Amino acid sequence: MIGRWWTGLRGSLQWRLLLVTLLGMALALLLTGITLFNLFSGHVQRQFQADLEVQLEQLTARLEFDASGQPVVDATQLSDPRWLKPLSGRYWQVDAYPRTANDAPDTRNVAGVLRSRSLWDEVLDLPPDVVADGATHLHEIGGPSGRPLLAVERTVRPPAPHSSAWTLVVAADASETQGAIRRFARVLAATLAVLLGLLGLASVAQVWVGLSPLRALRQAVSALDQGHEARLRGRFPAEIQPLADGLNRALQRQEEGLARARTQAGNLAHALKTPLAVLRHSADAASQPDQPLALQQVGQQIHEQVAKAQQHMDWHLRRARSAAHAAGMQRPRCALLPTLHGLQRVMDKVYAHRQLRLSVASDAADPWVPVEQEDLHDMLGNLIDNACKWAQRCVHIQVDQDGHVRVEDDGPGVPEAQRSLMCQRGQRLDQHTPGSGLGLAIVAELAELYGAQLSFGASPLGGLSAQLRWNARPR
Repeated sequence: MIGRWWTGLRGSLQWRLLLVTLLGMALALLLTGITLFNLFSGHVQRQFQADLEVQLEQLTARLEFDASGQPVVDATQLSDPRWLKPLSGRYWQVDAYPRTANDAPDTRNVAGVLRSRSLWDEVLDLPPDVVADGATHLHEIGGPSGRPLLAVERTVRPPAPHSSAWTLVVAADASETQGAIRRFARVLAATLAVLLGLLGLASVAQVWVGLSPLRALRQAVSALDQGHEARLRGRFPAEIQPLADGLNRALQRQEEGLARARTQAGNLAHALKTPLAVLRHSADAASQPDQPLALQQVGQQIHEQVAKAQQHMDWHLRRARSAAHAAGMQRPRCALLPTLHGLQRVMDKVYAHRQLRLSVASDAADPWVPVEQEDLHDMLGNLIDNACKWAQRCVHIQVDQDGHVRVEDDGPGVPEAQRSLMCQRGQRLDQHTPGSGLGLAIVAELAELYGAQLSFGASPLGGLSAQLRWNARPR
């Protein structure tokens, strides 16, 4: 599964662009999310700390010392009512400085510690720390009921002559702040996921629109390949138009070269017509009964060779014409059924003395095939003529929905081992039947030029079945 997916990915420009775009956007949004989360979290924590520092300043302002240097705080002068509500989440405490690791809450003199009413019978447990006078330290500690607290502490000293020092601590429940940060993270993640989905859809649309000229080019090439157009049609973007123009120029040069080749072949054939006609006339004159026997034999040999030369010349001219049509980008097309019905009428007359029954059946109403009219006539004519030569009573021609033709007869058939020899030039499997052995060879060579497939098999009628299958594009 992964291998097929990777193969499809490597072969598709569209999927490559989408994958790179989506990965880039996902990475960018991930970095953006991390940055926004850190910014929001830092801002909330700084605001929380700033609020605690304001409360610490207020506590410091309300702190007084008695004659013995002991701290005194009038809690009624503090503005926040949460100091008086038990376990409200806002706490303050004044403790002797310095603390040591052994000063655990259960061993400390709780009565000697000033605390807010909100602490009830709890004591804030801060880690041992060295705090310079007037400086503030921030700690994350556990509070009442195990809830997380953020605490800010400061060290102060009473006026001379007292040398003791005291630590002022203000703490607040951090769970609400942490919950706000978590809610923000969830909302941010959901928002970025939706944004990634929307950007992904936008990327799909962008790739679809951006690659639409390539799809238009593919359709133009397909029309060219199928023979519906002789050139690439349409206007393309500036990045693609030079490619289309260059391909059209190459096609133009190819057609001009084919035209020159056909012209040269025609000129050669025309140049050979007169010498062949002279030789044929001389051979006819030498073959007259009043000429010596040896001269008559020479004349007959010359006549046979001239006929063969004419036959080969006509064949190669026809082959050059077919090859030019097959190689050209404008594919030839012709109707199949009119050609078959015309050949049926001809064969009915040629083999009328044998009373053969020729039938044509078609599964398609009006099939067209990618062959020149004259070449189609030669191919089907040779196949039908060969079937008629060997048939005993009937020849059946079947056309399927794709225009493929099957010619069947009820003759003796051809053994499977000998069917591969039937299309060799000059090869005749039965020397008693008239013919030159070129008919099926002509069909095979024309089929090859047009990219068609010629095959032979056993016919349900008992004889030979010859089938012509047309490919989508001639070679």
